[in-house]
Amino acid sequence: MELNLTTPALLFPAISLLLLAYTSRFLALAALARDLHEKRKTRQDPGLAAQIGNLKRRIRIIKFMQLLGVASFFLCVLTMLLVFAGFMIAADAAFAMALALLLASLGLSLRELFISADALEILLRDDA
Repeated sequence: MELNLTTPALLFPAISLLLLAYTSRFLALAALARDLHEKRKTRQDPGLAAQIGNLKRRIRIIKFMQLLGVASFFLCVLTMLLVFAGFMIAADAAFAMALALLLASLGLSLRELFISADALEILLRDDA
């Protein structure tokens, strides 16, 4: 496959939407963490402590998801610059790294999804 300027550009909308979704997740978790923190001040409930621990793990994972997504986006732009400059071997390597980082970001997203499901189970278990 021959790499040209449009190949890495095809990932721009996908990565941008992915980063937007990650940011939305992060903001929702931040609001939930603040709410749980306030609840924990007023009552001592072991379920709240478990939920807060779960949130800490999820926030850490989302931070790394965002980091990998931004790095992938950066490498896509670098790939375009290298193609434009005629450094095709370096461009191929940068694009391969961009794809690998994007794949790692998606893998972390899947992991965070499973942890999110665990958080819902904790919540529902407390209500049962």
